[in-house]
Amino acid sequence: MAQEGDQKTDLRPAALPVLYSFRRCPYAMRARMAIAVSGQRCELREVVLRDKPAELLAASPKGTVPVLVDTDGRVIDQSLDIMLWALERGDPDGWLRPSRGTLKDMLALIADCDGNFKRDLDGYKYPERQPGANAEAHRAQGALFLARLEARLQATRCLHGEHAALADMAIAPFVRQFAQVDAAWFDLQPWPALRGWLQARLEAPVFERVMAKHAPWRSGQPGIGFPPGQPGAA
Repeated sequence: MAQEGDQKTDLRPAALPVLYSFRRCPYAMRARMAIAVSGQRCELREVVLRDKPAELLAASPKGTVPVLVDTDGRVIDQSLDIMLWALERGDPDGWLRPSRGTLKDMLALIADCDGNFKRDLDGYKYPERQPGANAEAHRAQGALFLARLEARLQATRCLHGEHAALADMAIAPFVRQFAQVDAAWFDLQPWPALRGWLQARLEAPVFERVMAKHAPWRSGQPGIGFPPGQPGAA
């Protein structure tokens, strides 16, 4: 897959890949989950987005997370590309091998999530950031995507078959965020399979492992060994 966010930097080689992350960011969540399940070890650097470290900006001037700096200095600053980077090194739970459909099918569904659904999620959650945005209209548009997921989940336990795979783990953090905007409204929607699927993702050991809280990283300090503990199922 073409790596749009894949570039070289002249940062000195490190003993472990360095992952710049922010705990509550859904893009960072999915990157951390893929790294955790893959068995790959990293140095985790938790950042404060309002006070971004110079090292993060040197690696990726756009200043968003997650950003991974590999031991050879290569920078990957797109979350899906970080997921694929990790899973190509280890995929014990078969995230790249869905029981229904193909990797290409999963990437297409993720693109729908990252495109129109993410724009509607932002318009729903943060209408003040978009002049003229109508939160209810964005919620209604986002609900169309969630209804599509519900239809899939009525047929199979996960989005591409009976076991959680790349699409489930890449999309769940954004469904979680959508559900949290107005939990009472979300719970009233005719999406029982979607709610059960989301709850299963949030209760999975891999999600719990990557949501531990860490103090913000400061320049000159060591990062945190990641992932913590032992691997867990998705």
